[in-house]
Amino acid sequence: MESNNREYSNGKITVYWQPKKCIHATTCYTQLTEVFNPRNRPWININGASSEKIIEMVNKCPTDALTFKWNDDNSIDPSTITKQVEATILHPVEIQIMKDGPLVVTGKIKLTDNDGKEYKTYSITSFCRCGASNNMPFCDGTHRKIAFEG
Repeated sequence: MESNNREYSNGKITVYWQPKKCIHATTCYTQLTEVFNPRNRPWININGASSEKIIEMVNKCPTDALTFKWNDDNSIDPSTITKQVEATILHPVEIQIMKDGPLVVTGKIKLTDNDGKEYKTYSITSFCRCGASNNMPFCDGTHRKIAFEG
């Protein structure tokens, strides 16, 4: 594990944060401030919400900077998995424009360039809107450095 990476456990789940992957899309702390608050130290309060709510938010991370694992495989709540599968079936693709940030696409997508090259995408993929990313067409967080507004 890289030295700056962090892990937080409440006994039921462990949440991992990899700062180098984080593009500061703000999804986590704007939607679940009880757990994710960058003004606090540590910035993740693993006891601030139920494990299920935390998992739901972690699964929205556009870069997998936040991930989780169940500490005991026997404690997996099947209804949580069912809800995730239902959400994927009922809402296969969603697009959200982040204020002053990237375009976040949630769902299974296929991305190819004009030469037919296929890019690897994730269940949540962030696309650059500022035009300054060093990893085009994907967001790398440069919008924060250049104070992009849009």
